[in-house]
Amino acid sequence: MSFQEYQVVGRHLPTEAEPTPKIYRMRIFAPNEVVAKSRFWYFLRQLKKVKKASGEIIGVNVIHEKKPLKVKNFGIWIRYDSRSGTHNMYKEFRELSRADAVKALYQDMAARHRARFRSIHILRVVEIEKTEDVRRPYIKQLLVPKLKFPLPHRVQKVRSTFVAHRPSTF
Repeated sequence: MSFQEYQVVGRHLPTEAEPTPKIYRMRIFAPNEVVAKSRFWYFLRQLKKVKKASGEIIGVNVIHEKKPLKVKNFGIWIRYDSRSGTHNMYKEFRELSRADAVKALYQDMAARHRARFRSIHILRVVEIEKTEDVRRPYIKQLLVPKLKFPLPHRVQKVRSTFVAHRPSTF
């Protein structure tokens, strides 16, 4: 499942008491626009007293990566519900885009903590510009200048056993 980053903008429906309601904007990672809208209403219902029946979505935009070919380090703050309780967490990923980093996060959380998509709330995704700001050793080890990946025990290809050549009888 590939993720895209959406900017969803919505508000409460105008009423006589409040003709110009406050506008809310969220950046949501979702596989498609329908899920992005659904997550928007889910979070807005938790944070403010607005639900889908009494609100409207003003706009949904896809946010594209500025430099999709540059490898970047990302820090992600999340909150997730496990079998025992709710936990806050900070994780780092090295990916090409924010959406790829979030995809890696969901894979990692599913593998290490058996956390599902529905139980993970992404609080913040930040690109780490400075190498000093990287906290995790599994990302720090990749920031070494002139990094090499040696291939030990390379076996040279030997001539085939079944090569036609003149027999030597002496």
